[in-house]
Amino acid sequence: LGPQEVIDRVRDLGGFGYMAHPFEKGMPFREKSLAYTWNDLSVSGHTGICIWNFTSCWKERVKTPFHGIFFLAFKTQTLKGPSKETISFWDRQCRWRKVVAVGGSDSHCPHFKWGPFLCKPLPYESTLSSINIHVFLNKKLPKDLQEAKKEVYGAMKEGRLFIAHDNLHPARGFRFDFLSDDGSDMVMGEEGKSHGGDLVVEVPGEGEIRLLKDGTLVATQRGREAVFRVAEKGVYRVEVYRRLFLFGWRPWIYSNPIYLR
Repeated sequence: LGPQEVIDRVRDLGGFGYMAHPFEKGMPFREKSLAYTWNDLSVSGHTGICIWNFTSCWKERVKTPFHGIFFLAFKTQTLKGPSKETISFWDRQCRWRKVVAVGGSDSHCPHFKWGPFLCKPLPYESTLSSINIHVFLNKKLPKDLQEAKKEVYGAMKEGRLFIAHDNLHPARGFRFDFLSDDGSDMVMGEEGKSHGGDLVVEVPGEGEIRLLKDGTLVATQRGREAVFRVAEKGVYRVEVYRRLFLFGWRPWIYSNPIYLR
């Protein structure tokens, strides 16, 4: 089936899905930059896009064995954020409709053989705790499996979640909310009319909080919390960077947008 037909069939059956690493570059060393890109960007109806995954971002920078050794030794400190191409594509789509961003490890625990040596450079233990999503449920997670799935999947479809590099620093406790002057408050993933108000950010550690409107950086604050006054319509989202000794500011958290239409 073609990509659009797959998306339509899944939606008809009550499912949902995301474009996986649409602009992946591949590893220059060993894999000759073989990449699994999403080639048909004209499709519609998909729930969202996977903007950041550990394995793709890590392997794109490995050009020689020496690069591999260095980026393995400092895989947490040197991990780059989502590509500009991916972020720009996502921001453009968000201007017209809600498009949920997710992230993940893309963990496959590959085996590499180099002469007599066999190694697992990216074991599950480290990769599965790297890029994660944190979802916000409307109520405490039910004990019943079907009800729990309904809550988790509902949050994922609506965009009530953020993406974080948890190996860099635990991100639990991050919040991004809109406190409207008329009392119609919103959280990540929600869409409503703009009546003016404050975008409030809380971070579980020191960082540089960057506010973006329609994909353009409009304000920056450092610390564990920030309040941004907004009066204009737009798609607002937050990126948070954490400073590491010797490595500078590293990408840490990417929120889903609040849509002020």
